[in-house]
Amino acid sequence: MKTFSIVPENNEKSAEILCPVCGGAKFDSLWDCDGFSFKQCLSCGLLMQNPQPLFEALDKRYDEEYFRYEQENDQIFFELMLKGLSDIGFDSLYSDRKDSMSFLDIGCATGVLVRHFQDRGWISRGVELCGPAAEWGSRERNIEIFSGTVEQASFEDNSFDVVHCSHLIEHLNDPSAFLDEVFRILKPGGRFICTTPNASGLQARLFKSKWRSAIADHMFLFSVKTLSGLLREKSFTVETVKTWGGLGRGYGPVLLKSILDYLAKKLNFGDVMIISSQKR
Repeated sequence: MKTFSIVPENNEKSAEILCPVCGGAKFDSLWDCDGFSFKQCLSCGLLMQNPQPLFEALDKRYDEEYFRYEQENDQIFFELMLKGLSDIGFDSLYSDRKDSMSFLDIGCATGVLVRHFQDRGWISRGVELCGPAAEWGSRERNIEIFSGTVEQASFEDNSFDVVHCSHLIEHLNDPSAFLDEVFRILKPGGRFICTTPNASGLQARLFKSKWRSAIADHMFLFSVKTLSGLLREKSFTVETVKTWGGLGRGYGPVLLKSILDYLAKKLNFGDVMIISSQKR
């Protein structure tokens, strides 16, 4: 399945930024892509677009076309999200909790995971920047989705037992501020679960600028090291890191793909990572 991405407009406003992980200001040009490029922080190794489009430009990208993409693929994404949660042992973490738990999915698209947890008896909410997706999910799935950013939602302190985001953090202008907000709205002992492409995975190392996640919509590309470091910087305790996906479909024999997929999961060099962290 092709990763959704747009062709940026030539007149998008942009700005230079410092590295959100270490505050570094020195970068090395690493990957030249089609109309944009990724640079690497010389201090911590984080990959990012720099300069980056401003939020006002990014906001316009998540329109009806994006909504249709999410709507057409929501069951595929749902199954992948459940697989990731299973990999980190999510159900075993909460098997002894009998009280109603609170769950927030940021970047929830049409809200398929929000509805799943609502059906399990959780107090479940979503946040989605794409207005058409938020509106459709709220109406058709009978769930609560805030249309906008999590900062704009203005949730109270210590509101949620679990905050989840899948393939969101790489799209943000300021992942550091985002994690500050997640930490604020999590209850003490609450967990933040984040899935994102893995820049230290095998596919990123092999394909570089041709990697399927090196796209215009991704402002940052985290490795296990850089994302774990940012989480710790924001006072999260990193509990579990899992990765999956050794070789994309069509890049080799089925047997080779099966072997590499197994090794990627076993040795943590998969194409996608999921990190579970806790607010202590």
